[in-house]
Amino acid sequence: MEITGAEIVVRCLREEGVKHIFGYPGGAVLYIYDEIFKQDAVQHILVRHEQAAVHAADAYSRTTQEVGVCLVTSGPGVTNAVTGIATAYMDSVPMVVLTGQVPTHAIGEDAFQECDTVGITRPCVKHNFLVKNVKDLAETIKKAFHIARTGRPGPVLVDIPKDVTRDKCRFAYPAQVSMRSYNPVVKGHQGQIKKAMNLIMRAERPMIYTGGGVILANAAEELNRFVDALGFPCTSTLMGLGGFRASSPRFVGMPGMHGTYEANMAMQHCDVLIAVGARFDDRVIGNPKHFAQNPHKIIHIDIDPSSISKRVKVDVPIVGDVRETLRDLIGMVDEQLSAGERLNEKGLASWWGQIEEWRKRNCLAYKPSDELIKPQYVVEKLHEVTGGEAIVTSDVGQHQMWAAQYYRFEKPRRWVNSGGLGTMGVGLPYAMGAKLANPDLDVACITGEGSIQMCIQELSTCKQYDLPVKVVNLNNRYLGMVRQWQQIEYGSRYSHSYMDALPDFVRLAEAYGHVGMRIERPADVEPALREAFGRYRDRLVFMDFITDQTENVWPMVQGGKGLTEMLLGAEDL
Repeated sequence: MEITGAEIVVRCLREEGVKHIFGYPGGAVLYIYDEIFKQDAVQHILVRHEQAAVHAADAYSRTTQEVGVCLVTSGPGVTNAVTGIATAYMDSVPMVVLTGQVPTHAIGEDAFQECDTVGITRPCVKHNFLVKNVKDLAETIKKAFHIARTGRPGPVLVDIPKDVTRDKCRFAYPAQVSMRSYNPVVKGHQGQIKKAMNLIMRAERPMIYTGGGVILANAAEELNRFVDALGFPCTSTLMGLGGFRASSPRFVGMPGMHGTYEANMAMQHCDVLIAVGARFDDRVIGNPKHFAQNPHKIIHIDIDPSSISKRVKVDVPIVGDVRETLRDLIGMVDEQLSAGERLNEKGLASWWGQIEEWRKRNCLAYKPSDELIKPQYVVEKLHEVTGGEAIVTSDVGQHQMWAAQYYRFEKPRRWVNSGGLGTMGVGLPYAMGAKLANPDLDVACITGEGSIQMCIQELSTCKQYDLPVKVVNLNNRYLGMVRQWQQIEYGSRYSHSYMDALPDFVRLAEAYGHVGMRIERPADVEPALREAFGRYRDRLVFMDFITDQTENVWPMVQGGKGLTEMLLGAEDL
């Protein structure tokens, strides 16, 4: 029996086990929406802006092991979605984006709500397709899911003209697909792994540097076993937090621009650096020339060969799946230790002694106050009230860094933020996607009064679908990170970084049907959080914390500087 292209789209989603799709209707996708209406297997979540649909699908993927899916219409639907697509692309999040397009005969004629979707999105997707024949639709969607979730993950876009969704053909969904030009390497080269082991066994000052690739590969268990077996210090980037448990004495904190003193010093002074699913990004290692000043051997494990030696030349490249490669390394470690071989125990003891000296700087200490709410204190109390078990989403800015520094993540897929693109406005739609995917977990969105207003309309979506997320608004009446840079590098000329004419967030939350709280005293922070996660557990609660305007994020490595050239506080200015 022949069915329409719109029916094929929905059948494909069911074949892939998709439970939720985030979207916003429009003319070019109405046949698909008509088919969504006729079934119950795939629940559609109606957002209030297409950007939020992509962000929510993004977080749905990040907090599960599923491919996130979203659906938008042609023209402005697509262009509104581009920021979300680019955000997912920069953080390698597996996602399938279905977009409507004008009918095939009208493509290129500047038709109503037409845009060159393939051309616009080409730089910010892993791959994209324009389907011109309904007979190609099912196989194309199968390819999209395959490409999105394999190799280095990423968003894949399928552009579907309206007439293709109306046309009919027989439905046949392939069990698997094979593409001659796309065959990502999974198994690391055994010769390279043996070279890495030789360096590891002889290392005097080793360091394990992990990134988002550990989370994406579901390799947290293997990473914890690997670190514990070796007893080496471990650092996790912003995207890798939760890959290694923060409570371990072997965890030295996050590296980079706002990383800990001990993590940055150890990164710079180690003699063997084992990079696992990390990409030596500019916010992590600072100036590459400075990073290369101290001689060290670098082992780099990554699924993406283009990421290896891209910014920093490495000595032992290992292209392969992070989990598979770690399993191979663990096997070799166990084998060599069982055979009586020993790590460089004397060197390692001395190295840990040095790291403990660096730790004594207590670089994350801040001055408490009985009068002003310190944003760091709010995050610490959030960790305490939730037992460290919540999924935490964040927007971008100072609050993002404080969340990363003070909410100590024990598990993977509990921390959702925009790392590579640094997109404001993601926090609330991220929380929506995370809560739908994980209804039994607490979900907290740490945001600021600037970021939250970029997608605040999604409070309406949360009401419609009864999503009881908790919004922790660290309100300092500034675009905080911009203000911090202006203070440090622009002579305290605060050009357009102060937020005038802010709404009453309590009344705004209540207008959307939620609970609103305004917290102005440090003594009220913990009671407010406990009430939100207790009495109002089943409601969305918007907590507007009025925080100290003068607080900055420390430590800080300024742009163009090296990892060890850290500002540890205002006294270093």
